[in-house]
Amino acid sequence: MKKLLNINQLCEILDLVDKKTHKPKTYILRYWEKNFHEISPKRIRNRRYYSPKNIELIKMIKFLLKDKGMSISGVKGLLKKSVKDLDDHKINSLKENDFKNSLKYKSKKLLLKIKKIKNYGKKNSS
Repeated sequence: MKKLLNINQLCEILDLVDKKTHKPKTYILRYWEKNFHEISPKRIRNRRYYSPKNIELIKMIKFLLKDKGMSISGVKGLLKKSVKDLDDHKINSLKENDFKNSLKYKSKKLLLKIKKIKNYGKKNSS
């Protein structure tokens, strides 16, 4: 069974979180939905749920917009063409960066859990 992610979970995975308030920047994903008609989340009880296919597409859009600095119209044009060419010919391919970002996200979560475990049981000394 395919796992669907809600908009908050997807923002966490994509690191679209406000650094100060730690709240997800869901407005970015909603804006991308308006501009890229390829993104079509399922709506269940008026909430957005993203399929693995949508998640991969959004990861690629984020990479092209944020990391490579492309414009929205440039990314739209690239999506109309075949995007698979990027992975075969570039040294810093989309797949490589996706794996790197995935590892960073998982390592951050692990470090937070380790920190919680270390602090568990310590008394607050002021």
